[in-house]
Amino acid sequence: MSEIEKGEDIFNKISILIEQARHRVATAINQEMVLLYWNIGRTIKEEIIKSDRAEYGKQIVSSLSRELIVRYGKGFSEQNLWHMVKFYDTYPNLSATQRELQGLSWTHIKSIIYINDDLKREFYATLCLKEQWSTRTLQDRVNSMLYERSALSKLPEKTIEMQLKELKEKDKMTPELVFRDPYVLDFLELSDTYSERDLESAILNALEKFIVELGRDFYFVARQRRITIDNEDYYIDLLFYHRKLRCFIVIDLKLGKFKAEYKGQMELYLRYLEKHEMREDENSPVGIILCSEKGKEQIELLFLHEERIKVAEYLTQLPTKDVFAEKLHKAMLTAQQKVEENKDK
Repeated sequence: MSEIEKGEDIFNKISILIEQARHRVATAINQEMVLLYWNIGRTIKEEIIKSDRAEYGKQIVSSLSRELIVRYGKGFSEQNLWHMVKFYDTYPNLSATQRELQGLSWTHIKSIIYINDDLKREFYATLCLKEQWSTRTLQDRVNSMLYERSALSKLPEKTIEMQLKELKEKDKMTPELVFRDPYVLDFLELSDTYSERDLESAILNALEKFIVELGRDFYFVARQRRITIDNEDYYIDLLFYHRKLRCFIVIDLKLGKFKAEYKGQMELYLRYLEKHEMREDENSPVGIILCSEKGKEQIELLFLHEERIKVAEYLTQLPTKDVFAEKLHKAMLTAQQKVEENKDK
C-alpha cells in the first residue's frame, strides 16, 4: 500500500469514527430533549393546571413562557409549552414513553400526540421508526389517512396490538401492515377520461412515487409480464417483489367496479408464479386488484378477506377528510361514465 493509499485509508477510518460519534451525540441530545419536554409538561400539568389556580392556567403559562424565552430562547414559546403538556397527557407513563418513542424527534412527537386514537397513534409511531419517515412524510401519511386505508385497521384491536408489538420487537412485517385500501394515486395527474392502460402508464411514469405509496420494501419487477398457459398468452399488469414478506406481489388494474371474474384471473396468475417463479425459501405470491369500486357483497361471498387476494380501491385525487368516506366509492364514477360514453360514440 502506497503512502497516499495508506493516508486515505486512515482518513476513511477516522471519518467513520467521527460520524458514529456525532450520531451517538445527536441521539443522546434528542433523548434528553424529549425527556426534558415530558418533565416540563408534567410540571405544568401538576403544578399549574391541576392546582386551585387552574382558571388562571393560560395566563400563568403565558407569563412562564415569556420568562423562559428571555433566559433560554424561543424553544419555550407558549405554544410549545402547551405541546409539552399535551405530550405528558398523551404519554403519562415515562418508561412506556421512552420505550415507544425512542428514536423519534420532538417534531415527530408533536405530530403524533395529536392523534386521538391510541392504536392509530401507535401505528404511526411504529411505522415512523421502522421506515425512518421524515416529519413531512409522517404528516403526509397522517393526512392521507394511511392507518384507515391499511388492512390492519380492519382487524380486532387485540390483533392490531399484537402485530404492532411484533413489528417493534421482532421486525415482523405482516400483509395487513403492507396493504393499503384505498391506494391514493393523486400524484399521477390523470385527466378525467382514461383507460386502464392510461392508468398503468401513469403509474409507471411515476413509479418512484408509486413505490413510496406502496411502502419502502416494494421492488418493481415487470410491466405487462407475459405468461403462457396452454399455448395462450396472458399479461400481468404490474409485478413487484416485497422484501420483508419475501413474495411476489401481482397488481391488476381495473377501471370500474369489482367483478367476480377478476378473482379467477388473479388466481391463475398467482398459481402460475407459485409453480414457475417461486423459490423454496419464498412465500406464496399475493395479488392486489385495484378497482374504482369494490362491490362489498361480492367480496364477502367470494371470501376474499380470507384469501391472499386483496381488493383495494384507488383514488386519483385525494379528497378532504370531510368527504373521504363518500368519495371512497364514487371518486372515479364520472371518469368511468365518460369512458363508456366515448366507447358508444
